[in-house]
Amino acid sequence: MGEMSVRLDDRLLRAVFARPHRVLSHAVLRPGLVVADEVVWCQVRDDDLAPPVDPGRLLAARLAAAGSPAAVGLLTSAELAGFTDDERAAGRLVVRTVATVGLNNARRAGDPWDVAPPAVGTIVGTINVLVRASLPLTDAALIEMLAVAAEARAMAVLDAGVASRRSGLPATGTGTDCTVVAAPCGDPIAEYAGKHTALGHLVGATVAAAVGRGAAVWLERHPSRRLAGRSV
Repeated sequence: MGEMSVRLDDRLLRAVFARPHRVLSHAVLRPGLVVADEVVWCQVRDDDLAPPVDPGRLLAARLAAAGSPAAVGLLTSAELAGFTDDERAAGRLVVRTVATVGLNNARRAGDPWDVAPPAVGTIVGTINVLVRASLPLTDAALIEMLAVAAEARAMAVLDAGVASRRSGLPATGTGTDCTVVAAPCGDPIAEYAGKHTALGHLVGATVAAAVGRGAAVWLERHPSRRLAGRSV
């Protein structure tokens, strides 16, 4: 695990790369395809994001104060100490996934939208996932890696049996999930990341395991949110 270290720092969870990585995401801070050496989760509480607070500015200020102004930044209300971590290898290829899982904001893809902010006092949970590959990748492989990771995340939530808070149907995630994929800078070695490849297999397996464990722990604490007819 020497290529990426993960540590808790007060209300931050830091994943620090040993060398610059190309990072693809729709994160709150530094979204898109960027070069970074750190991905940071920032935990927020009930009223931290109450209007008129701008989430991006809040996160930027906190990361700057923590000495990580150039990090890819994520916001979550999930307990950071409960993060899950799964690493698997095939030959010299290693994939590691780190996830924080909260499901109070569970939704099913295609549910009716609702844009009103949550009431103060209601913690909105989300799933934030970082997947790191050990080899440099093409742009296409990074995009495919992101797609497989999102599919595995949804699969893990479906397997856990969580009900959507909007429709009551089986949830596939939350309304505010974010997936981040990363690979070292350098001449690309892997061109594909689909489910027929070792990379795709490792991405799917590590994300499913990390998110699945996180969802199981969350449901132990919130058994009423389990789908009707689903047992522990």
